[in-house]
Amino acid sequence: MIEVRTVKTKRETERFIDFRTEMYKDDPCAVPYLFMGERDDLDREKNPAFDFCEAEYFMAYKDGREVGRVAAIINNKANELWGQKCVRFGYFDFIDDEEVSEALINRVKEYGLSKGMDTIIGPMGFVDMDREGMLVEGFDTMATMHANHNFPYYQHHIERLGFVKDNDWVQQLVTVPDEVPEKMAKITQMIGKRYNLQAHKLTKHQLLKEGYGLRLFHVLNECYKDLYEFSELTDRQIDNLLKNYLAIADLNLVTFIFDENKKSEEHPDGEMVGFGVSFPSFSEALRKTKNGKLFPFGWWHLLRTLKWHNTETVDLLLIGVLPEYRAKGANAILFDDLIRWYQKYGFKKALTLAMMETNDGVLSAWQYFEASTVKRLRSYKRSI
Repeated sequence: MIEVRTVKTKRETERFIDFRTEMYKDDPCAVPYLFMGERDDLDREKNPAFDFCEAEYFMAYKDGREVGRVAAIINNKANELWGQKCVRFGYFDFIDDEEVSEALINRVKEYGLSKGMDTIIGPMGFVDMDREGMLVEGFDTMATMHANHNFPYYQHHIERLGFVKDNDWVQQLVTVPDEVPEKMAKITQMIGKRYNLQAHKLTKHQLLKEGYGLRLFHVLNECYKDLYEFSELTDRQIDNLLKNYLAIADLNLVTFIFDENKKSEEHPDGEMVGFGVSFPSFSEALRKTKNGKLFPFGWWHLLRTLKWHNTETVDLLLIGVLPEYRAKGANAILFDDLIRWYQKYGFKKALTLAMMETNDGVLSAWQYFEASTVKRLRSYKRSI
């Protein structure tokens, strides 16, 4: 018999987080997620998404043993924006037992019904910036802390329960070339001269104190507004992202595009029209930590990667170029600059963020490189 209990205490929340880490400890391609980050995301006081989200967390037990977990999440802002009544399932992990996966989804269903929802979608996090989708291809390539990784049997379980595909994302692995492709370099030069678009680097003071970080995420809101289940980031969410990501980033790996035709007293460098944010891959460093925890020595492995780039792979996490500038080829300027820094740091591969399979504007940017799709993630949908 399967028993599903609501997670209530701090200790139960820690077990909710650790369950996944322990389940994947022998998977050579899995990495533990950063424990502190998971804990903060689940904390109703610390996660700004709870300004418009509500959620409950559940653990499944069989014969007194932990066998699965799931979060039921309602993003009221996204539901209003997209005209829907959806409850999301996320943090969805379970042993290969159909009774367990069904019991967990049934609990999400019950939660959704109690809140007036009529549809279940997932795997999804609280917001679009969280991990999304169930891995359906690419089980034999190294995972990252920024994307979901799961066993192949998950897909059978969810489809058995009547869920159908709602959206797919793909990740591409790009070989960093020894030289910037000649065609891209020429396009970059031409665009720069014709439209006065230029790549810029910014300081932490500019990003955190002079408003440039806020401008970055305003561009992101505009770029992402029509993407699947996206809801505009609030100022509290932006502050949180600035503090947890850009405040620690190596800013050589973060590039901005400015339209220098639009210089003004308010924007002396011109108007920000695009950005690319990348980090050295933390996958190997996280595998050396104890269950994704920073102490006693986990921080050292992460710091070495952040400061000394002791990895061959760089993760390209965020890309955004305003639509009118994508049409002008501004993406080439972005990648031209980033590739040069990847070369300087000795990165051999770049793993892209999960991109919607229909996002031709971004996917076409890799035509100049040796690139292949290495992972596919899928969100599912079912009526309650």
